[in-house]
Amino acid sequence: MRQRSTLILTAVLTTGALTLTACGSRDSKDSGSGSSGSGGNTTVTIGVDAPLTGQNSATGLGLQYGVQIAADQANAKKTVPGVTFKVKALDDKALPATGQQNATQLVADKTVIATVGPLNSGVATNMQQVFDSANMVEISPANTAPELTQGKNWQTGKKVRPFKTYFRTATTDALQGGFAAQYASENLKKKKAFVVDDKQTYGSGLAKLFKQNFLKDGGKVVGEDHVNTGDKDFSTLVTKIKNSGADILYYGGQYDESQLITKQLKDVGAKIPLMGGDGMFSDTYIKTAGKESEGDLATSVGAPLDTEPAAKDFIATYKSKKYPGDYSTYGGYSFDAASAIINAVGKIAKDGKLPSDARQQLITAVQDSDFQGIAGPVKFDQYGDTANKQLTVYQVTNGKWKAVKSGTFNG
Repeated sequence: MRQRSTLILTAVLTTGALTLTACGSRDSKDSGSGSSGSGGNTTVTIGVDAPLTGQNSATGLGLQYGVQIAADQANAKKTVPGVTFKVKALDDKALPATGQQNATQLVADKTVIATVGPLNSGVATNMQQVFDSANMVEISPANTAPELTQGKNWQTGKKVRPFKTYFRTATTDALQGGFAAQYASENLKKKKAFVVDDKQTYGSGLAKLFKQNFLKDGGKVVGEDHVNTGDKDFSTLVTKIKNSGADILYYGGQYDESQLITKQLKDVGAKIPLMGGDGMFSDTYIKTAGKESEGDLATSVGAPLDTEPAAKDFIATYKSKKYPGDYSTYGGYSFDAASAIINAVGKIAKDGKLPSDARQQLITAVQDSDFQGIAGPVKFDQYGDTANKQLTVYQVTNGKWKAVKSGTFNG
């Protein structure tokens, strides 16, 4: 996933100059400052950045509490002897500038060892340099824009990793867009697509990849258009789509707009499905669009979390704690991202203490991750991308998202 772009970065370079001497707060027996957490000599903080209020907050909160559950379990099980984990969650409101400010705040906190997030790819573009300059690991459970790990020329085959500190547990739009197009062509037998995007990093990139693959599969794109995030009235757009003769609408963006587009589209008599990416895979989409969402489709990363045996305890904990938000989209990937950080801390900690260059050492330790997470295997390639390429198509059936195809896309 996800959205909003502005490129980078002015004041952050000062922050990048920070070379912190320690990333944990030690108890009174140690020479460092700070207080100990219960059951350990060193308290280590995992930062979280996501939209916790407003736009995309349902999925953002799912991300936050996925990390919280991982930290709580690590503390209960004493996964890293002598180390207690805390979570510091900051709200970026899905705004790149706010994400950049949050990144600056997190790297300035000497207890923060690494960060999970953000949700939106456009926000990530404003955060990556901040974390890289401070040698702080950042693992996103949701970003899907390919250029974040493979550079701006990735489509030409010239893949270059821009930042050594950036990783993700979600697979990329390079696969998701093609997977959606293949399903639309082969399974739904659609021939004429109208393609719309929200002009943001995530949405426009995903729409472009769907279009390329739909054409490659023999389909025809009968129209294209763009909307602005925050728009509410799509009357002109839906009339254009209806008159185009399209048998499917593909939308690159998030549920905030797509849930209104599909409703207004059906209201003018265009009874065609709207298909999108993980940005619209949320129960909020169905609640807002109502019965007009029936038959609509979304792709999302991974297999359905409730079909993963390893996720059973996670889901039970999330529900029993009555945490807000939606765990099903990125909660599992957030848990796995936090687990990668926790496991890496275990590799570099000795007798409950962290080395003075803990952030630097953590980069290599995370890169070497190789374990089975609750949402799939956790292993990173030379670009920081996940080895888990699983994707799923969901369709609204009787008012609920139902998985209709799960697999991988090889082009």
